[in-house]
Amino acid sequence: MVKSITKILIANRGEIAVRIMRTAKKMGIKTVAVYSEIDHDSLHVSRADEAFCIGHSELSETYLNIAKIVEIAKKAKADAIHPGYGFLAENPLFVQACHDAGIIFIGPDACAMKIMGNKIEARNFAKKINVPITDGVTGSAKELIKTAPKIGFPVLLKAAAGGGGKGMRIVHEPAELEEAIESTARQAKAYFGDETVYIEKYIEEPRHIEFQILGDEHGNVIHLFERECSIQRRYQKIIEESPSPTLTPDVRQKMGEAAIRIGKEAGYTSAGTIEFLVDKHLNFYFLEMNTRIQVEHPVTEMVTGIDIVEEQIGIASGHELKFRQEDITQSGHAIECRIYAEDPSNNFQPSPGKMSLYKEPSVPGIRIDTGIIAGTEIRSSFDPMICKLVVWGEDREEASRIMVSALQDYIIHGIKTNISFLTTLLQSEAFITNAISTRFCDEQLQSLISGMEAEKERFPLHVPLAGYLMASLTNSLAGGFEKPGVWQQIGYWRDLMKIVLKADNMEIAVRVSRIGKDIFGFEILGESYSCNIDSWENNRLACTINGHDHVVFVSEDKGNHAYVNAGGFLYSMQRADLLAETVSAAMFDSSNQGDGHITSPMPGKVTKINVNPGEEVKKGKVLLIIEAMKMENMITAPVDGIVQKVNVKLNQMVETSTALVDLEKKEEK
Repeated sequence: MVKSITKILIANRGEIAVRIMRTAKKMGIKTVAVYSEIDHDSLHVSRADEAFCIGHSELSETYLNIAKIVEIAKKAKADAIHPGYGFLAENPLFVQACHDAGIIFIGPDACAMKIMGNKIEARNFAKKINVPITDGVTGSAKELIKTAPKIGFPVLLKAAAGGGGKGMRIVHEPAELEEAIESTARQAKAYFGDETVYIEKYIEEPRHIEFQILGDEHGNVIHLFERECSIQRRYQKIIEESPSPTLTPDVRQKMGEAAIRIGKEAGYTSAGTIEFLVDKHLNFYFLEMNTRIQVEHPVTEMVTGIDIVEEQIGIASGHELKFRQEDITQSGHAIECRIYAEDPSNNFQPSPGKMSLYKEPSVPGIRIDTGIIAGTEIRSSFDPMICKLVVWGEDREEASRIMVSALQDYIIHGIKTNISFLTTLLQSEAFITNAISTRFCDEQLQSLISGMEAEKERFPLHVPLAGYLMASLTNSLAGGFEKPGVWQQIGYWRDLMKIVLKADNMEIAVRVSRIGKDIFGFEILGESYSCNIDSWENNRLACTINGHDHVVFVSEDKGNHAYVNAGGFLYSMQRADLLAETVSAAMFDSSNQGDGHITSPMPGKVTKINVNPGEEVKKGKVLLIIEAMKMENMITAPVDGIVQKVNVKLNQMVETSTALVDLEKKEEK
């Protein structure tokens, strides 16, 4: 029976909520947003036709609160709820609650979700219908420890109800297993409400390749071909592409047929993804099914021309699929990069904070799925993904070239991001020749970081330095702030012949002379440069340096820390000559973990405390765990010492530089 959908509540936030709204608007369907208080200024709230606050910040009270979301849907007279991904997207209880309230759930039914949403059940199901799987087992911690040697190390430990790479860990030795099970179970309980874990045989040099399927209520199931998702960090995908450069036509056909078989046997309706591991001999093994739309669905949309959210809404309305399998083709090549607020050089540690500049690439033909705008604060309460950047090219080489150009034109200041890391990765020989696996980022991290740093060192440093000084000396860093510049406040710049500034980790003295209104002379590291400003607006400085044209982007935060983009590289700058009262008082290194206070490196929640006052600890011991942006961060002892005081409690929210533990350094004898 065809059901009318005229209004949809999106039970999610961020970029996926905005993306669903875009299709709904195209279809003439009104949208309802829900938001926590800390999300009140988010893009998804302003893009919806109606928006309702569901609580302050705790996930259990907001985006995971089934009763409240269903109540709001009824109040708003929404016909349907779209769960997006994450949160309640794969929760059968949510599906049942929608059904009981007479609200259409845009996704599979609870039965299919129960079968395929739990990794253990899904593996058993796949085995029953003769789809290849790897060896695996579940049970209590004691049973897993006993059974793991029979499977053979290394093993992969997973949360049974998990997804998105959360709670996954490779265990190489029996001695590591007990602690790994405890950590995975804790994460599984926190993220999915189910602490069940299981182990499976870890495949060496695996590829992660998934097939997008669509199934309707009339028994039709098709696939939209594959996505290669082998570039991952911490089991979370960061680059996805379609078609896969790994598969042969024969293997592609067999995997597609297996994906459809799973969908049909499960009676699956809506969009879903069948994930496979593929070994170096192109043998494939069922990994899991995601019973929801995927983060990386745009690459499939780019190569097939099919709007997957539109198909989900049509299926939920009771319509038959508009396409048959023979209608689906792959055209060209699409690549998606996930832009994260994180620091790749510091083990991808999340980097929440306020952006001082946000400018999306102006490269034509690209797609950006995001839930933020300029001025958005990246909060530690949520996943650190800023956006998904998607490009299309006639072939893989062209798509890669367009993506690199787009990344180099993506300007984000004030927080750390993985943009330079992604740029380096895409230009690496391994990516170009497709010599990769799911372990590539972990195994090659240091070499990629070194390559990224080497590329930056090759770029002439005088360009960002001169660009920053021209912006600073003409006071247009007020492009982001209303206050007059310090040079106009104190008016002595003409007599100042030398400025000392910090550029990244270097201290550099620059001799300055002003030749004309927008013309300067700089002496930098013994070389002279004649510089003039061609234009300077919206944080974009076009200039000429010794006859060569350059464009730099400059911004400044309220602590007079400046950020400069030049040549696709990001630099931090700070003038040493500014008046003390204009500099932020909080100029301490929050990552400093020397003798005394051990401080939090980021905002987050204390999820475990391992020590007590008076306890003697060795350097490297995990003192406590801070959860931020869906990631556990181990706070370790920097030296051998004695715990004097634990300043925080379990489940306490902490800010950057909060004193966590007081540690007295143990004197060497």
